[in-house]
Amino acid sequence: METIIIAVFVVGYLAITLEHSLKIDKLIPALIMMAVSWAFISFGIDDFKTWFDSSKHALLNNFETLGHDDKMHLMEETLLHHLGKTAEILVFLLGAMTIVEIIAYFNGFATIKNFIKTKKKTQLLWIFCILAFVLSAIIDNLTATIVLISLLQKLVKDRDIRLWFAGLIIIAANAGGAFSPIGDVTTTMLWIANKVSTPYLFGYLLLPSLACMLVPTFLASRLSVFKGSLEVDDDNDDQVVGRFSGTMLYLGLAAIVFVPIFKMVTHLPPYVGMMLSLGVIAVFAEIYSSSKFSLEALDKDGHSSPVHYSLTKIELPSILFFLGILMAVAALESLGILFGFADWLKVATPHIGTEVAGTQVSDLVVLLLGVGSAVIDNVPLVAASLGMFSEPADNILWHFIAYSAGTGGSMLIIGSAAGVVAMGMEKINFFWYLKKISWLAFVGFIAGALVFLFTRTLF
Repeated sequence: METIIIAVFVVGYLAITLEHSLKIDKLIPALIMMAVSWAFISFGIDDFKTWFDSSKHALLNNFETLGHDDKMHLMEETLLHHLGKTAEILVFLLGAMTIVEIIAYFNGFATIKNFIKTKKKTQLLWIFCILAFVLSAIIDNLTATIVLISLLQKLVKDRDIRLWFAGLIIIAANAGGAFSPIGDVTTTMLWIANKVSTPYLFGYLLLPSLACMLVPTFLASRLSVFKGSLEVDDDNDDQVVGRFSGTMLYLGLAAIVFVPIFKMVTHLPPYVGMMLSLGVIAVFAEIYSSSKFSLEALDKDGHSSPVHYSLTKIELPSILFFLGILMAVAALESLGILFGFADWLKVATPHIGTEVAGTQVSDLVVLLLGVGSAVIDNVPLVAASLGMFSEPADNILWHFIAYSAGTGGSMLIIGSAAGVVAMGMEKINFFWYLKKISWLAFVGFIAGALVFLFTRTLF
């Protein structure tokens, strides 16, 4: 049965990668893959010998001894657990997307556009990559990608060129999220599990993350696609700055930045703070839209409410795709397949690492986890690594895992949350990204890893 479930995942994964060839939207195989995987788990629950306890990040010792009803009850609890964790991400994403759309409703991004005076592609590339790196550390790589691609769509009208910018934004956003405890979901997992702390995370990973962003950006800036200047339509009505454009931009960004502060103060999940931020922004949006000073251009498509209008602009197919892919991976995790794979890597690979805190750690294992995060998903792989290693808090191993899992996903478009969102917003072809951007992401990943291996001796 496990073989069948793995086959379902492989077939579904291939269908996602061949989306444009099959003429089938990627969310369809993702949802089918998720539902069929869990259906087979339900049918074959008595045949499985292992079960992964996600809450403890370890395999259950007595799963085989449980009766059928107990196994079904455990499966339902596990499914609900994964759905809850996935829903946290999706609700957070919905809130962030809605805030971004409200900002766009008031043409807030036109305010940033007016600050960017240059039309040279190379300079714009560096501006966007640096913004992605910095913003992802503050508001997380997912939200930073949403904000910057929304801005990119206002600035760059040539879609072929815009795809190149989006690809580099993904690399820079994932690099920036790696050294911040709130910048990437995997780093947050390690932070919540008390494996890493903010000062050490910053100290260990700032330079490697910088290298991971700077090297691909420099190489891309030498490519012919980034030579010359952009053709900008200055008469585009969508770029008109309204009375409240700047106000809503700053309010929206401040509301997103407030989310990690709210989490640190209340210890509540990030989506709670995002909902609070969305509510506050919605109040200002409703007040401004009904003001007699509002521009007539803001009354869009007959919607009297900016919040209702913004909700209609959200990319729901991306949300459903995210649901399908995360829950399908959760099925593999629940059976212990990913845990077993990661454990096999630990045994099968040669110990080429250095002596750290009395234990020999294989650098190759961690690098392979980074590559694996691009192929599958970094969340379950990091979850598996929490059960693989027993090193104490702030051991350098955990920081290397944070770097590899956080930046390795850039090598494939579906390997990170930032990539999935960019794929949905710009309809990026999987194979286009593989041909044009993956090599840049790989070079950046290796460059950052080498910097990490070099600088760890200093600590």
